[in-house]
This record gives sequence, structure tokens and C-alpha cells, in this order.
Amino acid sequence: MAKKINTNSNEQSLTKKVWKLADVIAAAGVGFTDYITQLTYLLFLKMDDELVTLGGKSAIPTGYAWKDLIELDGLELLKQYENTLFELSKKDNLIGSIFTKAQNKIQQPVLLKRVISFIGEENWFAMDGDLKGSIYESILEKNGQDKKSGAGQYFTPRALINAMVDVVQPKITETVCDPACGTGGFLLAAFDYMKQQSADRDKLRFLKNEALSGNDITPLVVTLASMNLYLHGIGTDKSPIKCTDSLERQPQSLVDVVLANPPFGTRPAGSTDISAMRDDLYVSTSNNQLNFLQHIMLMLKNGGRAAVVLPDNVLFEGGAGETIRKRLLSDFNLHTILRLPTGIFYANGVKANVLFFTKGGSTREIWYYDYRTDIKHTLATNPIQRHHLDDFVACCLSARQADKPENRKDDFNPRWKRFTKDEILQRDKTILTNLPIFTTHRKAQQQQCVFLLLTILFRRVKVLNMPMIQRGLTNLHPKAKP
Repeated sequence: MAKKINTNSNEQSLTKKVWKLADVIAAAGVGFTDYITQLTYLLFLKMDDELVTLGGKSAIPTGYAWKDLIELDGLELLKQYENTLFELSKKDNLIGSIFTKAQNKIQQPVLLKRVISFIGEENWFAMDGDLKGSIYESILEKNGQDKKSGAGQYFTPRALINAMVDVVQPKITETVCDPACGTGGFLLAAFDYMKQQSADRDKLRFLKNEALSGNDITPLVVTLASMNLYLHGIGTDKSPIKCTDSLERQPQSLVDVVLANPPFGTRPAGSTDISAMRDDLYVSTSNNQLNFLQHIMLMLKNGGRAAVVLPDNVLFEGGAGETIRKRLLSDFNLHTILRLPTGIFYANGVKANVLFFTKGGSTREIWYYDYRTDIKHTLATNPIQRHHLDDFVACCLSARQADKPENRKDDFNPRWKRFTKDEILQRDKTILTNLPIFTTHRKAQQQQCVFLLLTILFRRVKVLNMPMIQRGLTNLHPKAKP
């Protein structure tokens, strides 16, 4: 029987209990991610049981509910749990999403019983939605930071997510999609941002049930994302998360906003040949991030906005990258690039940027923020925090106001610079002369890196005066060639 609600139970104490039990389970050979997945299955069953206790209707078929588990022990418990997962994995809507391809990973009945007992100690359904949602999010975040679990590949730092949302500014009446959603961090951040905009019931109902959508190809991640949103009151009847490969088909509907950190690298061996299934892409390539970039470009409504995390090579790679960039600059307004530091992602040494663009019109100028030079972050000792990106967000919002000539300000900021085609053509030296004073060698490296990055970006779409670029590169490095 569940204990009475303890008002002293909080995010920190419950999270600590979860990870204390995780250590016990891990000693038996069950990985952290598998443990969290089993915890998710059991938590959903327990909350459904609490709903019934309060007079609600159970969503679980007869014979597979929480009450059918808690009185069992030993092999009977193990068999009942496995049968429950098998039956629920065949269902549709929310249950089908939570139990996507569900399998039991805790083979020792005594450990399974211990997890069940832990879940049974709290009254989860009656707990404040923000609290239980925060508890679950903190568990996912801790799991994502654990290198042993391998779950970090599905996790984007919340500080970066929040900054991207603050710049894109999704509205409560708009649709938001993440085509590679992981555990749902971008969708939750957008939800938190949008729900503050109105108390209108219809708008909030739309936000919770229709506005958000996400896809992921990994079943266990779909489970975690679906539960993450469910605990925040999103998709309580039908999860907005689908277990599918976004790249395999054309967008089924266009959206207002896309927020994403798609997987890097090439498509896994044995994956579907995208070019054989789609004829709408700008170019055929096996490069995952390039495929996701063009997919995102295609799924936006006219006037739609996107913020996408992409590796450095997207800005200057030839071939398919050149073709996609050409379309991005001609048919979209690529207005901002945030250069990210290393040390903020699960994989070491990842060099990435966030591209912010709007569909419709063409690129006339790019605001560029360098948050990489002389920035040191690590997941363990100096993780990125939201305040680290305050200046970037402030610069972006200020730049929007500066679109009107009477509001334009040329305040000095060593990391923030606006580049126009004319400026690139007219200047025969580095385009970032006002960077902080580094050592002579360090400053030269920075100047050359940024100059090459942007000149190659424009050069690929044939908008540069090549003799001028040649002179500029020669001034930076005598052997440099465009």
C-alpha cells in the first residue's frame, strides 16, 4: 500500500533514492539505461493504479495492472511482469508508446521486487506535475552524463536547449517538432516556454495535445521521451512521440518551429537508402546531419523558424554540403550562427554550431557569436549553464531590434559580429579584428579560422569576388588558397 504523500519528498531526495537503487541493480549486471526503462514501465503502471483509486478509469487491460504484480514473488512475479510487457507493447496510443518493444531486463526476481517496492512507496499521481516531471528529467540528465550508460548520445545540455528556445521564441499557437527527439528535451523546453503565454483553456489544450511532435528511431528512447512528456501533462491520451526514422519519408505535415540536435556521422550499416524512398530531397547523401538539415528545411512552413545543432563541416563541406548550403542561403534567411565550445556533449572533442534560420527570403547577413575561443567546459567539472549563454541570447534579441535603422547599435562585443556580403568583399584582412587580445599566435589562428569559415560558406554558393578573397587569404596566410 502506498504511503501517505510526504510533503518533504522533493526532487533531490527522490532522485538520490533512484540512483541508490540503480547502484544495487547495476551490481547484478543491469545497465543504468535498462534500469531507468524498467522504472518507467513500473511507474506508469503505478500511476494508472493510483488513478483508479481516485475513481478514474484504468488504461491497462484486465490482468496486467499494478495490482496483478505487487502480491507476487519469485518466478511468478517474473513471468507476470514479462507477460505484462508483452501485452502492453501491442497496444496503440500512449500505452503503445510507453511500452514500445518492451522487454524485461531485470532477471532476478528479488531485484525486480525491490524496484516495485520502491515505486510503491510514493503516491506519484497526486504529486505535483512539475515535481515529478523534474524528478524524471533529472534522472534522464544524470543518466545522459554517465559515460558507462552510453545514453549521452541522446542528451543535449538543457542550458543550450533553453538558449535555443529563448532565441526562436515559439508561440503557444504554433506547432513545434524535433525529428530526432531523444528523450524529449527540446519539446519540453518549448512547452515550458509556451505555456506561460496564455491561460486560455483552448490554447493550453492545443499545446498539450497537438502542438508538439517528435520522432526517434530507438525504442527505449521513445519510451523515455513519451514518459517524460506524460509526466509533464503532455500527450496523456496519445503520445506525440513516434518510433520511426524521420528521414525515410517526406514530412507528413509542415510545422512552424523545428528544434533539433540530429545524430552526427553516416547512416548505420543496413539502414534504408533514403534516396530510394524520397524524391524531394535537394541531394542524395549518406551523411546523417546533411540529411536531417535538408529534411528540416523541407518540413518548415513558409516563415517557419529552426534552430539546429550541426557539426563544423556542414559549413564548409563540398559536394552534397555545398548543394544544401546553396539552397539554405538562397531560400532561407540564415541569420545567426552560434559557435559552440567542445566539452559540452557526451562525445569528447565534438565541434559544433547552432544554425538559426527562417524559411522564405534569402540570407543578406549573418550574425556570428563565437562561444568557443578560450571557453573551457567539461561535463564533470564545469558543465555549461544557462547563464553562460546569457550574452548570446541578449545579442540575438538586440539584433532583432536593430533591424530598424533607428534602433541599430554598433556596440562593441568581442564575440558577436555581423557579416554582410559587402563586408567580406571589401575587407582584405580578417573579418573579426575586434576579438579579445590573445597572444599573437592565438589571435592569428582565430582570425584565420573565422575568416575561412565564412568565406568558404559564401564561396560555395558563388557569391564572392574570388580575386578579393585570394588577396584576403594571402594576407592571413601566404600559402592559403580559396
